[in-house]
Amino acid sequence: MNNFENINFKKRFGQNFLTDTNLLQSIVRDAGVTGEDVVVEIGAGAGTLTKEIAKVAKKVISFEVDRELESILSQNLADFNNVNIIYEDFLNINAEKIYELAGKNFKVVANLPYYITTPIITKLFDLTYRPKTIVIMVQKEVGERIVADAQNSNYGYFSAYVRANADAKIVRQVKRNMFTPAPKVDSCIVLLNTKENNYPSDFFEFLKNVFKMKRKTILNNLVSSYDISKEQLSQKLSNELLQKRADALSVKQLYDVYLKLFK
Repeated sequence: MNNFENINFKKRFGQNFLTDTNLLQSIVRDAGVTGEDVVVEIGAGAGTLTKEIAKVAKKVISFEVDRELESILSQNLADFNNVNIIYEDFLNINAEKIYELAGKNFKVVANLPYYITTPIITKLFDLTYRPKTIVIMVQKEVGERIVADAQNSNYGYFSAYVRANADAKIVRQVKRNMFTPAPKVDSCIVLLNTKENNYPSDFFEFLKNVFKMKRKTILNNLVSSYDISKEQLSQKLSNELLQKRADALSVKQLYDVYLKLFK
């Protein structure tokens, strides 16, 4: 049993800690962690997940923003000599520091509060040596947006951005009563198997623009975002396509549109 009595839970850090050992072990399995792996954990919390990763992994580099958790982490992880806790905000760590600590071949496991999910995933995808596997726990509705595909109501810019960079799926649902303190919503585990980034950076700017006003057509979003007229667009793209909304098209289809317009 985990003792959280002396922890001052901080809403600003989105602190909700997992207490179910079976679930924690399942998350480690979801990430495919082996004795050969270096794992970067984002958000050590009270160290309950850190401990289960450390039992399997070769090495764990865990980032924790809340320095007040140092005593409980020292206590809970005292039996492990393969864990390095870094008391810094992962978002403020530069790429070279990450490679220095974890090498260039690592996996990521993270229990993320809603407000940093997008910047964390973006930072990981932006790395030159991006992790092959990322397993994150997020609010259920956030996970559904991350993995959504075309013609799904949850599909938007970030869904398309993720799909351009990784194969994404929800592998596990997590009820709110498995956390201490219990949050107001359920969560889920999302598995991201990253791919090589074969897209130019301005394609992602294009994605932002075509999804800018989700209820508007591709035509209207392009006209409002670029120095281009409806007539010019009609010469490059079919009227049928221009009258669609971006959420009707897969990443591949959106990339085809981008190529026809700009290449």
